Amino acid sequence: MAKYSKKASEKVEKVMREKKKGTLKSGRSGKKVTSRKQAIAIGLSEARKAGAKVPKKNDSSGTRKKKPGPKKGS
Repeated sequence: MAKYSKKASEKVEKVMREKKKGTLKSGRSGKKVTSRKQAIAIGLSEARKAGAKVPKKNDSSGTRKKKPGPKKGS
């Protein structure tokens, strides 16, 4: 079974073309996207919103909580 749907692939292709042209903008800040990884993430996000078959996204944004370490002192 395919991991990503055809619709998802098309969205990513479209976003990558925009990145290459220099017209792809970030959602929040509106800055121009230059990172290939960020462009792919934007494409997959758009595909998800459009209802395409895309695996659940990982929590790699650095928002994970750290486990409390051993207490120092007495």
